[in-house]
Amino acid sequence: MAKVSCIALPSLIIFIILILFVFKSSGFGFREERSIYLVLLEGDAVAFHEASQNENSSMVIRNASKEHEKHLLESHNMLLQSTLENGSYNKLHSFKHIINGFSVHTTPSQAKRLKATPGVKLVEKDRGVKKMTTYTPDFLDLPQGVWAEGGGDKNADGHGSHVASIAAGNAGVPVEVNGFCYGRASGMAPRARIAVYKAIYSSVGTMADVVAAIDQAVQDGVDIISLSIGPNGPTQDTLTFLSVFDISLLFARKAGVLVVQAAGNNGPSSSSVVSFSPWTVGVAACNTDRRYTSSILLGNGQIIDGVGLSGPSFGNGTVLRKLVLAKDAVKVNTTFPMTPEYLEECQHPEALDPIKVFGSVIICNFSEGFLNGTSTIAGIISSAKALGFEGFILTANPSYGDYIAEPIPFPIPGILIPSVADTKAIEKYYEEWTKRDEKGTVTEFGAMASKAEGRVASFKGRSPVVSRFSSRGPDIIDAKKNLADVLKPDILAPGHQIWAAWSPISAKQPMLTGHDFALLSGTSMAAPHVAGIAALIKQYNPSWSASMIASAITTTGTKYDNLGEPMMAEGYEVNTLRPSTPFDFGAGIVNPSRAIDPGLVLSSDFQDFISFLCSLPNIDPSTITTATGEPCNNPFDYPSSLNLPSVTISALKGSISVRRTVMNVGNTTETYLGSVLPPNGTSINLNPTWFTISPQGTQDLEININVNQPMENFSFGEIVLTGSLDHIVRITLSVVPVSVEQHKL
Repeated sequence: MAKVSCIALPSLIIFIILILFVFKSSGFGFREERSIYLVLLEGDAVAFHEASQNENSSMVIRNASKEHEKHLLESHNMLLQSTLENGSYNKLHSFKHIINGFSVHTTPSQAKRLKATPGVKLVEKDRGVKKMTTYTPDFLDLPQGVWAEGGGDKNADGHGSHVASIAAGNAGVPVEVNGFCYGRASGMAPRARIAVYKAIYSSVGTMADVVAAIDQAVQDGVDIISLSIGPNGPTQDTLTFLSVFDISLLFARKAGVLVVQAAGNNGPSSSSVVSFSPWTVGVAACNTDRRYTSSILLGNGQIIDGVGLSGPSFGNGTVLRKLVLAKDAVKVNTTFPMTPEYLEECQHPEALDPIKVFGSVIICNFSEGFLNGTSTIAGIISSAKALGFEGFILTANPSYGDYIAEPIPFPIPGILIPSVADTKAIEKYYEEWTKRDEKGTVTEFGAMASKAEGRVASFKGRSPVVSRFSSRGPDIIDAKKNLADVLKPDILAPGHQIWAAWSPISAKQPMLTGHDFALLSGTSMAAPHVAGIAALIKQYNPSWSASMIASAITTTGTKYDNLGEPMMAEGYEVNTLRPSTPFDFGAGIVNPSRAIDPGLVLSSDFQDFISFLCSLPNIDPSTITTATGEPCNNPFDYPSSLNLPSVTISALKGSISVRRTVMNVGNTTETYLGSVLPPNGTSINLNPTWFTISPQGTQDLEININVNQPMENFSFGEIVLTGSLDHIVRITLSVVPVSVEQHKL
């Protein structure tokens, strides 16, 4: 049975939701405006303090941990008191468990003093954070045996409610909105225990609160952290991997915690991903094959398709009602502003003639107010209820082009027509059947329309398709968008039009007030799908490390859709698709049934990540030591030498040899045959090409990549290891082969 808990329990998942404190100087004159700063200090945090890791009894360890925690807290307070001017700061948090530091609200000049203080490693200005189904267990083909063991056949269920229920909500919960049942919702891991930490409010959030929540979550003994929030972008003055946020995630990984992170909602722009580091699993978003379609029937028999989760108009949509263009129903001789908001967008009931609109289907237009956010669907519905519309149609505006329509539950019959071409068809019919005088005033409304049922789903669409909003790779190392040799995103999961729990008292979405469920989109929704699947894997394989779980998820992904064709991705233009690449979907769509039993895994530990950081191009080793407290004693030859389940090289000159080490996590000896699909412009030699590996055995793979022809952009390939027991392990290859001259540039 699903249970919310804040103590250490098996398969405990953490959802960092949102809290916020906003501070601002309010004085006069030349006082500096305060900001929030995150500060890292020298010295071990509690989780890695020597006295907390000895072999004494648990009571002794607990006491040592408490003593060290008390010491850190006192040292933070003392440092602030001895360094900053009295009254010039407010300490917000002490980070004690996985990192040693604090967050403080102070002025830039005081922050500068902190930077110069002995024992202070890093001072970083808070850059803020933002928030980034009933059907997905079936869509993902979750293995019924494992899912049932995890509670799929048994009965506990806002942004936080939504993402938490996706990962670990109860199984088979009826989704009822506006009196209509849309089906039954199930979380990915219904019996996982979850702890929810509120780290941001609906309007804005701070990195300080999120880091504090992560620190507390690891202290509480979690196995998995699901982050459906993230930074607004890369840090401006340090490497993406070395921000306080990413360092906190590195030490969470050192503590044995798997971090699953939303990739971001800034797609489809290149290098828009905000999950940067190889020690996290960055999740991109896609659709499912579920579609909600609705339509209107015009008096001439023409049917126009649109979007809108609402019931039919009068007579189950079979009875035609008067069709009225909103601007033809505007009152005359009034004093309200003659703006689109009043004339076309149906936002103000006082602007419309109640006699003309009562019992009619009203055409509202997507105009300036909707474009700038001052007009809303809720405004239309409010007008419709006040004046007794039979229904409404929100049409596209030729001046702005097609718009993106997402299905939203409407309490009255309503439909969104996002296509300009369809809008013109409606307008043409309307004008043909509407009589006007010489001034253009309507003298007779002759057009008719009805609205069909729009709440019944069909399951025949192409899927998965990478969602337009989902942030894309390649990964970057800094704010200048220099490329990193890390594949991001890591994996793809459903994140478009996802039903999940909602807080009925939420003030963020007025349209959803009073509802227990909401249909939302975003990589926020994709990340908890993967977190829940990771919890299932952890339950099935309790001894597995975070790296092993991450590897199992990524090496078993698939790059093909339900038509058996390579996945497509949405482009910039509405209703456009293009071939997708690993920078859209990572290793592919998550495949839980294979991830439970992947055959082979690739692992990296904390010291491997330090070696990776120390091998970054042009890096000063002291920078790594300052940020992590670890010396650069064993840097890799190349960043791409990190034992990830992918190989990414942003500028390959000549040739390179990298090693990957796999381990058999099965219970039986298995023989694997390797095959290679090289990226364009390269040739690849894999050694060995086949091997037999016993349970818990390891095998090194030497991958020699040679440039045959320089290319301007990344090209992609893969290494496929096919086992004699039907295991298939895929290692994604992403390479830019360059000439010597290009490399020098």
